[in-house]
Amino acid sequence: MSSGPSPVELAEMALVEAELDTRWPETKIEPSLSRIATLMDLLGSPQQSYPAIHVAGTNGKTSVTRMIDALLTALHRRTGRITSPHLQLATERISIDNAPITPARYVETYRELQPFIEMIDTQSAAAGGPAMSKFEVLTGMAFAAFAEAPVDVAVVETGMGGTWDATNVIDGQVAVITPIGLDHTDYLGTDLAAIAGEKAGIIKRAPESLIPRDTVAIIAEQDPEAMEVLLRRAVEVDAAVAREGGEFRVLARQIAIGGQQLELQGLGGVYDEIFLPLHGEHQARNAVLALAAVEAFFGAGADRQLDIEAIRAGFASVTSPGRLERMRSAPTIFIDAAHNPAGAQALASTLTAEFDFRKLVGVVAVLADKDADGILTALEPVLDEIVVTGNGSPRAMDVDMLADLAVQRFGDERVITAPTLPDALETAIAIAEEVGEAGEMVSGAGVVVTGSVVTAGATRALFGKDPA
Repeated sequence: MSSGPSPVELAEMALVEAELDTRWPETKIEPSLSRIATLMDLLGSPQQSYPAIHVAGTNGKTSVTRMIDALLTALHRRTGRITSPHLQLATERISIDNAPITPARYVETYRELQPFIEMIDTQSAAAGGPAMSKFEVLTGMAFAAFAEAPVDVAVVETGMGGTWDATNVIDGQVAVITPIGLDHTDYLGTDLAAIAGEKAGIIKRAPESLIPRDTVAIIAEQDPEAMEVLLRRAVEVDAAVAREGGEFRVLARQIAIGGQQLELQGLGGVYDEIFLPLHGEHQARNAVLALAAVEAFFGAGADRQLDIEAIRAGFASVTSPGRLERMRSAPTIFIDAAHNPAGAQALASTLTAEFDFRKLVGVVAVLADKDADGILTALEPVLDEIVVTGNGSPRAMDVDMLADLAVQRFGDERVITAPTLPDALETAIAIAEEVGEAGEMVSGAGVVVTGSVVTAGATRALFGKDPA
């Protein structure tokens, strides 16, 4: 068994992270792919040395990306995976063979690319432009690491948007669009059509090749205004389209211990007896989206189904850290990375439909640029009490400001504040374990920690979980 990274390796990685943190953060993008494209050219276009499945959307991207990775692995393909943001350690963003690269590999990859990155920084500055952003550098590192491995296929989640996202220097032969909602409106647009236009940028005309192939767009159910934009884009670039509710769908789902049992209509037929160790109808829909993407990648169709045993094994192996993930029992403590109203609504629906808590306490910390009121509104019906706090991020919403919003939704009686996440957890556990009037502890009490990916990641670390 691996003993994990050494203190020296972690210190070297912390040094690299400090260097990267001086660059533009992921919340800031410029509508240009010139810097990342230049880096790829200088490195010999590593992103063109393997096929790719590209995933964009507002909610469910990371879960879908991880599911696609698990299915490809079960079908004996060596995978590279990009996801963002990370929960605990930046190495989670670059996975090979379904596992994060080591801190040592992360540092080594960065140092190999550093001279080229600095060259591009200098060129860009001379032209009056910005240095490479942190996300651009991480994307370049991932594509280089995949080529060096080498991988058979890359599964790439966009960071933000699509058209101008740094990952869009790849040509995904399958483009997956998860449900689109209002998020990052300051960068992507203030209505669904504008946001869909940005996301649709990953659906591209297939490059000229000796063996002609179509790009396939796999599209989740969408609001009509978003769907229209996506379909128009597919027509423009001659991409084939498969839609949830049309060519593929969830046929049946049953709640099971530790997850759910599914029957899925894929592009190549019905896949039954699928156990998915994740909770919620939204995860079932993520699963059929991932299945259709993998079928499209292999060219499966009405006359060609993928090996059902491999598909069952792939789904059974899926993990999605920070997505309604159980940290402990008695009281049950879940973490969930919901960070916008749609994510919070999916969380609330799952808690209502699949769990029977007699008392449920929320611990909520939100980033300042998020729709905190929308998140609180979605959570209010399922939480008996809420403990609002900070998550340690400099971008976190002020605790008193969040508490004011919570009081408007929950009322004074149900809102408690705590200065830090450990304090908030301690308070929430104490409330969950309160003794009732009969002198007995309330059975069936639980705690859910949510509001941000940062909140979920920090809580995961508090419980001693390794980055995954």
